[in-house]
Amino acid sequence: MEIPTIVGAGLIVIGAGLGIGRIGGQAMDAIARQPEASGKIQTAMLIAAALIEGIGFAALFAA
Repeated sequence: MEIPTIVGAGLIVIGAGLGIGRIGGQAMDAIARQPEASGKIQTAMLIAAALIEGIGFAALFAA
């Protein structure tokens, strides 16, 4: 692998990690505010995290 490809792959992984971390943090804030909606919040959080991870995984193959 060339150096720019490795740097690009690293940026992809960092971006996906930050995105998933932000989703998790915001979901915990939302659950703390409305505990009765925790099931819907968790479902939406997991779907969004899976989509971000899938896009990151696909971008790694494109890099």
